[in-house]
Amino acid sequence: MTQILGNVWWMIVTLGLLVTFHEFGHFIIARWCGVKVLKFSVGFGPALFSRFDRRGTEFVVAAIPLGGYVKMLDEREVEGVVGPESLKGAFNRKPVWARMAITAAGPVFNLIFTVAAFWLMFVVGRADYLPIMGQPTALAAAAGIREGDRILSVDGQSSDNWTSAFTDLIPAALKHQDVKLQLRDSAGADRETTLALSQLPASINEEKLLELIGITPKRPVPSAQIGALPEDRPAALAGLKVGDIITAINDAPVNNFEMLYDAIQAQAKRNPQLNVHYLRGQQTGVLTVNAAASKDAKGEPNFQIGIAPTDSHNALLRYDPLHAIPAAFGETWRMTRSTVDMLGLLVTGRASAKNISGPISIAQYAGESAHLGLASFLSFLALISLSLAIMNLLPIPVLDGGHLLYYLIELVKGSPVSERVMIAGQYAGMMLLAGLMSLAFYNDILRQVS
Repeated sequence: MTQILGNVWWMIVTLGLLVTFHEFGHFIIARWCGVKVLKFSVGFGPALFSRFDRRGTEFVVAAIPLGGYVKMLDEREVEGVVGPESLKGAFNRKPVWARMAITAAGPVFNLIFTVAAFWLMFVVGRADYLPIMGQPTALAAAAGIREGDRILSVDGQSSDNWTSAFTDLIPAALKHQDVKLQLRDSAGADRETTLALSQLPASINEEKLLELIGITPKRPVPSAQIGALPEDRPAALAGLKVGDIITAINDAPVNNFEMLYDAIQAQAKRNPQLNVHYLRGQQTGVLTVNAAASKDAKGEPNFQIGIAPTDSHNALLRYDPLHAIPAAFGETWRMTRSTVDMLGLLVTGRASAKNISGPISIAQYAGESAHLGLASFLSFLALISLSLAIMNLLPIPVLDGGHLLYYLIELVKGSPVSERVMIAGQYAGMMLLAGLMSLAFYNDILRQVS
């Protein structure tokens, strides 16, 4: 329960930050264009906090933190007659370029937030793995890739760490395009090979992409020291603490986390009540821990006591504040390209709709990234902000992109889109968004069940 509440909290923090920044974009450009702003709301529903500024704008924090809005003066939405002195501040009276600027400002500010978050992430330093291959399988093995090979570049894009290498592989994999890898073996010899991603299955689940390609990073084996443990899991309930070094499970000695995992599986199959021997500082001890049983992907029993290893990352991607600027723009461009490619594949049916995530998954990712540290949470914020920017620019009525489409039509035909067309578009847009949200919830529930 504590973990669920933590995830919900970090999702509220995430949405609060990103929605506020998005709506602030609309707000500040509206004021710059001379539009009177009536309300700036973060969230929907009953107001938890409300105050007016000297210009008469009401600032609200509402009870349902799943969005927000900026309400501007508009003759079409105000009951009664708008006085002549107020007409100059009405949104609908502004030239089309001003309305386009105000509408586009939300997504643009999300992009600004994305760059800023990536910049701060690079300044703080992001833990990662070196792009060194573990045991290759499937397509990677067929391409002649060997354990210990270091990926230098993917189709000419340099790979300094595992995340950048995988990020460059995703678009090519989803498009079923072969890629050229520049490799360096453990002896220091360089070579080039072609990874035949065109042989991947027609429908791809992105979550299983690494498995289908057959590549995994060569991770250093972590020690048997406890790096983290949720307070509501068996290990914490039994009295184990972060920093304890586990030395044996029953009578089976362990020296690293792999041995620890194997020992828990082997011993718990006989009796889930385990005697866990540990070292805390200079003191040794034994605690009884009841292992929790579950099923793995193959339906086999899997036993857990609720512990995580200490950090085993062997690469730290960090720049000084000046060099972090181009790195942040580069990362934003890389992730934008990947997101747009993925969106195109979803629309054309070449990628599975199971890849669409909803609020439950977002809450889990928010909690997990926050638990991993500031750099990880900043990366998560940047990706969600970028996704909001791209999604809002889609030409769907009720979204910013839909309004921009109306304004482009107005520029071409010389007059606004008729109110009847706009209303029909609003209904169609709401139905489409409702369908997408339902699909996202459905995928979330399936993930929880499985």
